[in-house]
Amino acid sequence: MNPRSPQEAHRTASPLELFFDLVFVIAISVGGGHFHHALIEGHVWHGLIGFIMMFQCIWWAWMNFTWFATAFDNDDWLFRTLTFVQMFGVLVLAVGSEAFFTGENLELPVIGFIIMRVALIAQWLRASRCGGQAGRAARLYAAGLFVVQFFWIGWIFLPQALIVPGFFAFIALELCVPVLAEKLGRTNWHPHHITERYGLFTIILLGESLLGAANAIADAVQHREHVLLFVALAVAALVIAAGMWWLYFWPEHHREISSLRSSLRYGYGHAFIFASAAAVSVGIEVQISHFTDHSVLGTIATNLSIGIPVAVFLLGVWLLLIHKRCQSKALYAVPIVAVASLVLPVWGIVAAMVALVVVLVITEHRSDTVI
Repeated sequence: MNPRSPQEAHRTASPLELFFDLVFVIAISVGGGHFHHALIEGHVWHGLIGFIMMFQCIWWAWMNFTWFATAFDNDDWLFRTLTFVQMFGVLVLAVGSEAFFTGENLELPVIGFIIMRVALIAQWLRASRCGGQAGRAARLYAAGLFVVQFFWIGWIFLPQALIVPGFFAFIALELCVPVLAEKLGRTNWHPHHITERYGLFTIILLGESLLGAANAIADAVQHREHVLLFVALAVAALVIAAGMWWLYFWPEHHREISSLRSSLRYGYGHAFIFASAAAVSVGIEVQISHFTDHSVLGTIATNLSIGIPVAVFLLGVWLLLIHKRCQSKALYAVPIVAVASLVLPVWGIVAAMVALVVVLVITEHRSDTVI
């Protein structure tokens, strides 16, 4: 298993990578459902912590495979089989994701993590045979993942009061593994390929919001007395998701990973973008529950269930992809809309997103005219 060239022409996501992403659609949908129920029952802080923990595991599982596959991908029978094993581990993690919200039965998500780890460590050990800096990095990745996994097994036996602090401490250890491996060794990454993979995952997460829109239409059919309200909510969900998509794909991403430091910033910084994109769909579901009187949350809290993730998404894209290359003062509309999302109702957020897209179109048109 030799390293892939970072200058390889026409490098795109493989059918196996696209198939791999499908299990995350299931995992995110299941975890988002648990978060939704926690919110409408009034367990806001408890649900938020559970969602962060759950999504961190999902994001990290996706990250591990994605960066490995951009560096090493010979697509032989063993590579495919080990990838399928990782997919099974993600499904087990999804089934056990309720544990992050209840603090009980933590064994199941850890078992899912172990399944993924066994397959991924095997992949790294195969890659380590190539020698050189890439081989050294592969050995460090395998060793780091192996050691940290013992901490996760020990996590199951921690006292209840240490479950949450222990989780974030062990996640911090996880984040150190790539930093150490890339500093002492070096793997290749393909800028266009890796940014395409991130873009595809963002589309998956935004697609969950479209599922919320579909649910709103389904509720409109069942609650005919509020049909216009639910149809309007479905349109609002579509407009918000479209605006987020428009902003995310507006800048050129491949320019942001020219060095190790920038690739780590790009890779880790996306955790906020991904999580907020997933949380928007939960906010849409909370709105539906609010309109059908199945939520204990008030109007302000219900609006914030959409406003906060939209704000985090916009600020994440602004800080990670736009502000350093900002050549127009008009683009400061992005953080302005982000802050406004925290105080606007859902219909106000829709209007702000439409205005933001108009700014982007005008800015792009002016840039093309100058060129």
